[in-house]
Amino acid sequence: MNLLLDTHTVVWWWTDDPRIPAAARQAIAEAGNIVYVSAVSAWEIATKNRLGKWPGVERIVEEFPALLRKSRFVPLPVSVEHARQAGMLTAAHRDPFDRMLIAQSREEKAMLVSADTAFRALGVDLIWA
Repeated sequence: MNLLLDTHTVVWWWTDDPRIPAAARQAIAEAGNIVYVSAVSAWEIATKNRLGKWPGVERIVEEFPALLRKSRFVPLPVSVEHARQAGMLTAAHRDPFDRMLIAQSREEKAMLVSADTAFRALGVDLIWA
């Protein structure tokens, strides 16, 4: 199964946050699953940390590539098709980070692992929310 971690999910994974439910943890840890982390998540974490909206993630910002390797997560770059699809989404959801994750989830046929219930209304395949 292909999974795409929402930004908060990857941060919570790397900080061993108990808010990730057991079913989501199991899916992420399953050796046969491909677990993608979008470049958008690196951008979102760094941006929100710089703006003071997400304190305490400095280590994640600095060690992002090494944490990806250590976790066996697959970095997912933003492609032209991802960008095109994100721009064409007709949903009223305005968060550009979420819009890109929706497009990437659809294009890569990956289930989004997220606590954000807003994704349900947008027709995204989810684990958790």
